[in-house]
Amino acid sequence: MADLSKGAAWMAGEILPISEAKIGVTDWGLTHSDVTYDVVPVWKGGFFRLDDYLDRFMDSLAAMRLDPGLTRAQMAQALTEMMAASGLQDAYCAMVCARGAPIIPGSRDPRECANHFYAWCVPYVHVIPFDVAEAGASALIPDTPRRIPEDSVNPRAKNYHWGDFTDGLFQAKDAGFNTVILLDHAGNVTEGPGFNAFAIKGDRLITSGHGVLGGITRRTVLEMGAEAGLTCEERPLPLEEFLEADEVFLSSSGGGVTPVVRVNDRVFGNGAPGPRARALRGTYFEWLEAPRFRTEIAYA
Repeated sequence: MADLSKGAAWMAGEILPISEAKIGVTDWGLTHSDVTYDVVPVWKGGFFRLDDYLDRFMDSLAAMRLDPGLTRAQMAQALTEMMAASGLQDAYCAMVCARGAPIIPGSRDPRECANHFYAWCVPYVHVIPFDVAEAGASALIPDTPRRIPEDSVNPRAKNYHWGDFTDGLFQAKDAGFNTVILLDHAGNVTEGPGFNAFAIKGDRLITSGHGVLGGITRRTVLEMGAEAGLTCEERPLPLEEFLEADEVFLSSSGGGVTPVVRVNDRVFGNGAPGPRARALRGTYFEWLEAPRFRTEIAYA
């Protein structure tokens, strides 16, 4: 029996160790970043909001004109079988569809590529390390790069176009920050590599309504905020307003709500996570275990 404790993959109906998973060197998913994906958290043996993640994945497939030749139910079954075989109780579970290699070698017609689905899982990933998130993270908002405009690459179809994020991450890491948040070309806060950004001012919870992925964790935060009595606003969020907020935080499927205590030279809450962000972080981990959001996995 193969050791799947470090991660597993589902490829063409076969479950194998993640270290053995491969795609071809001429696959447009590799050569052109022509791929869409989604990541659903697995927590204490159950998927969190699996139907919502599948909904978004199906929307991304349609937006990018990808057809892997599998139904939604078959893809869900692949995820379930892979997770069950892996034995991982807390995991980061990805579903992917790549454009594939051209059926006619050298073709530049995307209609002539063999689209294909695959999936993989690894032990649960915290986009910001857990101990850093507990203490409060730091983020750089550089002047450049700016986020790829939404009329160039559709951010609502989850994609691998990370050239802007990678440039920003180098700047952030070199300057001693945990991560990066990018502005759009109008100077509004958008998102970061793998997360959405939020500001709290008084009883208002504000996040960008354009140029960003409609994160499922973002949706969860908006629902939690509304339940907590906050007024939720999805709209352009100028950098100046973001820096003048009472609290700021990030949301991601890899770690939930992460309070941020420093952005550029601005320190929030005297360097400690704010009460609203801390409360939302706690609520998120409670919701991960709420039966109404869970799809339990029957492990082998």
